[in-house]
Amino acid sequence: MEELNRNKKIERAILVGIISTPEDEESMEELKELALTAGAEVVGVMTQKRNTIDKAHYIGKGKLEELKFFAENQEIDLVIVNDELTGTQIKNMEDFLNVKVIDRTNLILDIFAKRAKSKEGMLQVELAQLKYRLPRLAGLGGQLSRLGGGIGTRGPGETKLETDRRHIKNRIKAIEKKLEEIERHRSLQRERRKKNRIPVIAIVGYTNAGKSTLLNALTNAEVYVEDKLFATLDPTARRLVLSSGREVILIDTVGFIRKLPHDLVEAFKSTLEEVKYADLLLHVIDVTSPDMEEKIKVVEKVLSDLGAINTPKINVFNKIDLLEVVPKGNEREVYISAKNKIGFDKLLQAIEREIFKDVEVVNFLLPYDKTKEYNYLKEKTKIIGENYSEKGIMIKAEVQKEIKERLKDFIIV
Repeated sequence: MEELNRNKKIERAILVGIISTPEDEESMEELKELALTAGAEVVGVMTQKRNTIDKAHYIGKGKLEELKFFAENQEIDLVIVNDELTGTQIKNMEDFLNVKVIDRTNLILDIFAKRAKSKEGMLQVELAQLKYRLPRLAGLGGQLSRLGGGIGTRGPGETKLETDRRHIKNRIKAIEKKLEEIERHRSLQRERRKKNRIPVIAIVGYTNAGKSTLLNALTNAEVYVEDKLFATLDPTARRLVLSSGREVILIDTVGFIRKLPHDLVEAFKSTLEEVKYADLLLHVIDVTSPDMEEKIKVVEKVLSDLGAINTPKINVFNKIDLLEVVPKGNEREVYISAKNKIGFDKLLQAIEREIFKDVEVVNFLLPYDKTKEYNYLKEKTKIIGENYSEKGIMIKAEVQKEIKERLKDFIIV
């Protein structure tokens, strides 16, 4: 297998994009990172300034001629386009250039296919791939084999790309059914955590900001870390014991990115909903990134789409070991180095302060006939200890202010 990988030809690629805003320039830089992550050799970059995308060939005729000349002279194997293309656009460009063409969405799906390790992750990626391919079947016509994955022609599992629309639709239904079963199991886990009063903290952020490094440093989770986009894909949940002895669950999530494919968001909806149900978000931000503010906006847009924009959040500015001057920070902004474990004391203090800001430990004495109040405490609070005496049940519990007020007559010092 190693010998096979060594002999595998690295595809020479040229990146092509339309530039109409300053953000498009940054997006092209990111496309280069994506291509390298997928294993391509980026030989050149070609952009065209125009306000609209050509419906037939994506770029204008003159630029297309220029691209063809470059591809022939530089022995290009692959053209990677920085927008999502229709099946017709892919076919027209391939017919003219005589080179394989993939778009940004296909490239991201290809990376996800390589990164997914769990059964759920592989199903989610396959679902996204099939949903991407389905509307492009008609446009591609006889060139279906051209859609055989991205770099390295990695396809969606065992599904053959030449199968008809009905087969693909049936496969989509089968995958969705399996994912629904997994989601039911995930919901039970969430209910169990809720019942046990264990707060959940979701680590979110732009891809490659250091989320997995932070999870590893805090919990010794041994999650795979690499300086590439989407180094880890499958979500990981780990227990973290704070200095007070209280426990929380930390959940690492898939990294966000500009133009995150809609089908991918839909396929990973159940996984991403862990963010929606979290008690607190740690938004990990690469403080050294030149377009840090733009990446923050991208993450906030995804959080808004997930219905999690109003969830309590701490901004965790990572990689301060690369800064000459480190800002002071505050309760909502913490500066750390996940790699060197710098600033963790302030981060953990901020987590505990936010998660347990409305919670205090209170002692109650309930007479044995107060079963209603007893059941209320059991349901609404985290019981730390119970003792039985002649006067009733002595209960030590973590309670919120409204619960304390409601049962104030039973509080003992």
